[in-house]
Amino acid sequence: MGTSLDSKIIAICGMPGSGKGELSRLANQQGIPVLSMGDMIRAEAKNRGLEETPGNIGLVVVSLRSQFGEQVLAERLVPSVENLSYTSVPIIMIEGIRGTAEAEVFKNQWGRKFSLLAIISDEEKRWQRILKRGRGEDGDREDFATRNTRERKWGLADLIENAEFKLENNSTLEDLEKEFQTCLSTIKSMI
Repeated sequence: MGTSLDSKIIAICGMPGSGKGELSRLANQQGIPVLSMGDMIRAEAKNRGLEETPGNIGLVVVSLRSQFGEQVLAERLVPSVENLSYTSVPIIMIEGIRGTAEAEVFKNQWGRKFSLLAIISDEEKRWQRILKRGRGEDGDREDFATRNTRERKWGLADLIENAEFKLENNSTLEDLEKEFQTCLSTIKSMI
């Protein structure tokens, strides 16, 4: 096992448009630092001089994974998480874990200090959210279907199914906030 740290590490997983970004925003409001795996991909696309389109974002993530392995983003994120843990924050969240290989890196690194939090939402609700947020990477309904398929292939469905914590996000933002507060209380009681 890797480094021992005092912080509890919670990785947020969910299908595209499920509400991972909203959970991250809620966590930030509670003073919980959040590191985004999606931001890493967008930054890599920018470094490569690529516009943020569904095709380009997909190309970057697939090329990184094929060149460096399915676990590349997790390996690149570990030092940032560990540096944050030295600031004595009780909880650190990672937004956007999508594959079982990434989860293995985190489990091997932090053991029982690492947990998964799945956010679950119906496909049509997710699509409606994606239409509203208007990110360059989102694209049309076909792009949405492609992302869903690609992320399932990486093991996202397994992560969601096996997550220690699960939140339902098919209602209002207020309901999500209440569920998150309840979940957060449980997490804090484990620290």
